[in-house]
Amino acid sequence: MISQLSWKIGGQQGEGVESTDRIFSTALNRLGYYLYGYRHFSSRIKGGHTNNKIRISTKPIRAISDDLDILVAFDQESIDFNAHELRENGVIVADAKFNPVLPEGIQARLFPVPITAIAEELGTSLFKNMAASGASWALLGLPLDVFNKAVEEEFGRKGAAVVEKNIEAVRKGAESVLNLAGGPLPEFQLEPADGKQKLFMIGNDAIALGAVAAGCRFMPAYPITPASEIMEYLIKALPKFGGTVIQTEDEIAACTMAIGANYGGVRALTASAGPGLSLMMEAIGLAGMTETPVVIVDTQRGGPSTGLPTKQEQSDLNAMIYGTHGEIPKIVLSPSTIEECFYDTIESFNLAEKYQCPVILMTDLQLSLGKQSAEQLDYNRIVIDRGALVNEPAAPGENQLFKRYEFTADGISPRVVPGVKHGIHHVTGVEHDQTGRPSESTDNRQKMMDKRMQKMNSVAATVTDAIKVDAPHEAPDLLIIGMGSTGGTIDEARSRIAKEGIKTNHATVRLIHPFPAEQLKPYVEKAKVVVVVENNATGQLADQIKLHVGFADKIKNVLKYNGNPFLPAEIEQKCKELTLAWQH
Repeated sequence: MISQLSWKIGGQQGEGVESTDRIFSTALNRLGYYLYGYRHFSSRIKGGHTNNKIRISTKPIRAISDDLDILVAFDQESIDFNAHELRENGVIVADAKFNPVLPEGIQARLFPVPITAIAEELGTSLFKNMAASGASWALLGLPLDVFNKAVEEEFGRKGAAVVEKNIEAVRKGAESVLNLAGGPLPEFQLEPADGKQKLFMIGNDAIALGAVAAGCRFMPAYPITPASEIMEYLIKALPKFGGTVIQTEDEIAACTMAIGANYGGVRALTASAGPGLSLMMEAIGLAGMTETPVVIVDTQRGGPSTGLPTKQEQSDLNAMIYGTHGEIPKIVLSPSTIEECFYDTIESFNLAEKYQCPVILMTDLQLSLGKQSAEQLDYNRIVIDRGALVNEPAAPGENQLFKRYEFTADGISPRVVPGVKHGIHHVTGVEHDQTGRPSESTDNRQKMMDKRMQKMNSVAATVTDAIKVDAPHEAPDLLIIGMGSTGGTIDEARSRIAKEGIKTNHATVRLIHPFPAEQLKPYVEKAKVVVVVENNATGQLADQIKLHVGFADKIKNVLKYNGNPFLPAEIEQKCKELTLAWQH
């Protein structure tokens, strides 16, 4: 028996690939397996090759597998495009309708199953996704009742007749492939899972759930890949708690509405990707100048311009830090796991109100859309911190306004929401005095700039795990640094590198701005070589480390920007090469 297996389904977008994957992986999750998924899809509704890859394991995993055990193909293009990933003696389950053939040089077993014919016998080709799923499940020798239960839950709302036909498609697909293979494949029999209940979700869902838990009750947003699922989740969830979602005409309106809601005392967020973030920049500057809290989620994708809207990239870092004109206080937080997406969303709201500034929650497409197992969330960890929000300010002197932007020791001024007695003040995007009245005084300008920027001095010490470190070695040969979704892939590469006798530590940077230089510096200082892994072409995270920490001579880039996430083997190979080069 084996402890892990990799499965992929491919076809044309719109022909059931997504639902096949969803039911297959849901059934595996019910059995207690750990799962990690990756979606390769086109930026159109129908047509174009798409595939979903699922890694199945009896132990926690946070990376895509290098190779592939089983490929389910709805067309020849899926075989031609993906067969190179198959390990020797891997399996292809293909629709017999298109007379599938193996590409030259591919050593795999091909099982042509009459997937479309089975579906059409049942009344419609729509059932072919279930026939394909049944064939896959049967080869693994897993209990069919668990799979059928997942089918019932998926299609139950459509009535018993539809459920029955889908289950029949599953049964016929299973029978067909078992006749071809001679029974379940012994080499693909998975060890039993632990049976423990696990969450199985995408990062966007975790962010949306975190927003609800944080007390967010308003989301203005404009749909965009790969952020739209946050909006879709909250459209259903927020009304249950007295909240609402508004689809705005563009991202400019979305950001300004979110700022207005927060000014009014309602926790609000908006979410977008790189192009939308660009449109929000002037509004983000307004939030910084008026010291109004706002949370913005940026789910990075391939750029620039429309770029690769459905592909992986981590190239918005510089935009998030430097995109606004002028200088404002701003926090950029980067979760690296599904669980962190949840907890960091809550922390983002707390930080935004504590420091009265914009907080950008930075994810990437793989973390946002890659469905994976996660541990049960601990709701006892939730803390709501509204910062210096004053409900009953003291009465100001006669003809005086509330000092909303009062000079204080830490730069954080008392804040009120509109309508609070004695809280009247001006709010303007131009420079202003302590009551908000416009002011062009040079002395006031310098004091106000110092006040606003001073707030950032304590952020790195406040944020939970500004860096996350696994450092078993006092003086490692190699320190690997990453952010976002690269963490699990780096860990898997490290376990292989260790077998070569190379001592490695790993740091994930979770607070991107203001940069946690003091926390990271000791680890950089002690390492012989520092490798920074990121999905962009210019090494934006590495540049931040060089700028704030130093040691530029020992920092090396490992970059990937072709639209795909890193594989463990890629990081392993590059790290070995760089370590070998240093040793010589």
